[in-house]
Amino acid sequence: MKLVTAVIKPFKLDEVREALAAIGVHGMTVTDVRGFGRQKGHTELYRGAEYVVDFLPKAKLEIGIADNLLETAIEAITTSASTGKIGDGKIFVVDLEQAIRIRTGESGDEAL
Repeated sequence: MKLVTAVIKPFKLDEVREALAAIGVHGMTVTDVRGFGRQKGHTELYRGAEYVVDFLPKAKLEIGIADNLLETAIEAITTSASTGKIGDGKIFVVDLEQAIRIRTGESGDEAL
């Protein structure tokens, strides 16, 4: 099992969710976050004053994935989240040692 963490542009969230649902991924946790990478923020004009926005809004997805779905899920996220512009986001994959469904006590891939 793997834990996939994807940081994407917020307006791409529905597209990513639909793409993952199409390949059989049914659950995820989504958090609204702020951050920056190479784009290093941008300047905005508000009431005639220019100011720098260092941290841009992003959506962070955390998804427990069975090993056999990993490559398909990464491809689905990459394809659906891409705009071709800077700031599209990142995907991180780490080993998931164990998953347990609280309601039923199922563990491992069955809990996903």
